[in-house]
Amino acid sequence: MPAAKETKEDVKQAEKAADHGDKAAAEGKVPEALADYARAVQLAPGDITAELLGKHLDAPDVPDPDLIIRTSGEQRLSNFLMWQSAYSELVFVPTYWPDFDRGTLETAIAEYWRRERRFGGLVARTGS
Repeated sequence: MPAAKETKEDVKQAEKAADHGDKAAAEGKVPEALADYARAVQLAPGDITAELLGKHLDAPDVPDPDLIIRTSGEQRLSNFLMWQSAYSELVFVPTYWPDFDRGTLETAIAEYWRRERRFGGLVARTGS
């Protein structure tokens, strides 16, 4: 069984592979490294919760975003906050970032307010 220190190094290598666009390497190494880490610190499968995973992501003290605005007309997140954006509303605007102004922001926010937020359910929650 690998030591926790070795496993953390494996996670760093997987992150580095992802940063350099080596998606296949990153996808293969991350789950393996996480499984090794869980064994090294003696976590039972039932001990692994969404909250536990969230504590190990970048900026764990920052709340998940309610709204993500994607500029330049692209309609993808490009692995941006994949876990944290699960229930975010996405607004895609054709404006490129250097030209993004107050009017574009206000339009995106108005679009957000027109949405019926369901947080993964079929019926909207009130008060959102």
